[in-house]
Amino acid sequence: MSTFMAKPNDIKKKWYIVDAEGKALGRVATEVARILRGKHKPIFTPHVDTGDFVIVINAEKVVLTGKKLEQKQYVRHSGYPGGLKTMTYDRLMKERPELAVEKAVKGMLPHNRLGRAQSRKLKVYSGAEHPHAAQMPEVWEFAV
Repeated sequence: MSTFMAKPNDIKKKWYIVDAEGKALGRVATEVARILRGKHKPIFTPHVDTGDFVIVINAEKVVLTGKKLEQKQYVRHSGYPGGLKTMTYDRLMKERPELAVEKAVKGMLPHNRLGRAQSRKLKVYSGAEHPHAAQMPEVWEFAV
């Protein structure tokens, strides 16, 4: 008996909606990363993109526990000397809540071309509206 390896014609892509309202950022990110990688499927193969598409709605209503809103920093660099930019998550959640969710999920995916391909299947929206009704997404429920 040999180990099963998923082939491209074995993979069926589905669309799921995750409602982030009132849930902790890390809990949402781990569940979304799990779906994007395909670990919820019995045909999961580590080196093949077996995951599904995920739509995260209500990103502005995600919760950060403890003092993370005031103390956690979003850091980026322009590439030029002295180009370090920092922003607290309190300000980031007010200005670009989608970025906070995307950054949390991308950090949980592989840091290679497979992870980049999987992160392109993530769609994050700050409100409850999304333009993906034609894909007929299913609601993904998980415990908080």
